[in-house]
Amino acid sequence: MKVPLLLLIVGVSEVFSGHSLQYYYTGVSVPGHGLPLFSTVGYVDGIEIVRYSSDVGRAARVAPWMQKVEDADYWESETQIGKDTEATFKQSVKNLMNRYNQTGGIHIIQRMYGCELRDDGGSTRGYYQYGYDGKDFVVLDTEHGVYYPLTDQAQVTAQNWNSPKERLGERQKNYLETDCIDWLRKYIEYGKEELEKRVRPEVKVSDQTVNGVTKLHCQVYGFYPRDVDVKWQKNGIDVPSHEAKHVLPNSDGTYQIRVAVEVAAEDREGHSCNVDHASLDQQLTVKWEPQSSSNTLWIVIGVVLGGVTAIAAAGFIIWRKRSSGGIIAVSGKKTNLALTSGISAEEATSLYGKLRSASDKDGSSTSSND
Repeated sequence: MKVPLLLLIVGVSEVFSGHSLQYYYTGVSVPGHGLPLFSTVGYVDGIEIVRYSSDVGRAARVAPWMQKVEDADYWESETQIGKDTEATFKQSVKNLMNRYNQTGGIHIIQRMYGCELRDDGGSTRGYYQYGYDGKDFVVLDTEHGVYYPLTDQAQVTAQNWNSPKERLGERQKNYLETDCIDWLRKYIEYGKEELEKRVRPEVKVSDQTVNGVTKLHCQVYGFYPRDVDVKWQKNGIDVPSHEAKHVLPNSDGTYQIRVAVEVAAEDREGHSCNVDHASLDQQLTVKWEPQSSSNTLWIVIGVVLGGVTAIAAAGFIIWRKRSSGGIIAVSGKKTNLALTSGISAEEATSLYGKLRSASDKDGSSTSSND
C-alpha cells in the first residue's frame, strides 16, 4: 500500500490566517498520575471552549463567550458524545493491549482532529489522526477519505475502517468538510470580539556568549493571535534554528516566543530576525546590532492552567516527544501536537517523565489503536 506523503517538521509552521476548530481526546488504561481515564478538550483558534472528563461526567463550557450557547440540548449532546467516546476508548485500550501482548502498566490512546476556515475566500482544510503510547498510529488522507496505518500493528485497524461496510474515513472526511466547518462558523460568531482581535508583536534581538558559544536571540512578545512565523536570516538567506520553538502564553492573553541560532562570534554581522504575523501588513525585520547585547530582555512567563486542560495538553506533549518530536502534516495541514495549550515546559517535562516511566515498566514503547 502506498502511504501518502507525511511531513515531519520541528519548529513553528507558517502563519495561519483564518480560524480553526480542534478536538483532543485522551484515554488511559488505568487512572493515576493525575490523569482521568478519559478526557476531551475542544479549542477554537487555540482558545479552550469546552471540556469533558470521566471524573466529572459532564461537558463544561470554558471560554466566557460560550455562555451564548444557551441551548440545553447542545450541552446534553456534548455530554453524551463524551460518555459514548469514553466507553469506546476504554474498549480500544484493552484491544490494543491485547494486540501488543501488554498485561499491565499505563497505556494511552489519543485522537486529534479539526478543521480550518481560511481568510483567502473561504478555503477549508481538515485532519484526523490517532496515536497510541506516544506514537502516531493511523492518519486520515482527507483528500480520498482513506485511513493509512503508520505502524505494522495499525494495519488491522486501517483495513477495518476502510472496509466497504465501515467506510469510516469517508464519513469523517464528510464531517470535516461540512459539520465541522458549520460549527466553526457558529463559534466564530459567538466569540467574534476575542477571535478577531489583532495585537502587533514587539521584537527584541540580542546575543549571548556562554562557555565560548555565541547565540543570537530573537524575542517576540505581546502578540495575538497565537500563530506566528519567526526565523533568522543572514543577508537574506534563512539560518536554521536547531532549538525547539515554543509559543508560550502571557498572563494578559497575548503570546511570546524566543528563537535562537548559534553563530561564530565573529560572524554576527548581517543577521536579522524576521517575523510574520496576522497583525502585520508586511513581514517585520529586526537586524542584529552590536549594542543589542547590552540590553537583553528576559520575559516573565505567566501560565494559568485548568486541571483537564493541563492533562489533555500533557497527553499530546507525550505523543510529540515520543514520536520523533514535531509536526505531522497530511494533505498540507500542519498541526503541532505539543503547542496547542499553555502548559509550561517544566510541567510538561515532569508529567511526561512520570508517564514515560510508568508506560515503559512493562517493556512497551509501541503505537496503535484498535
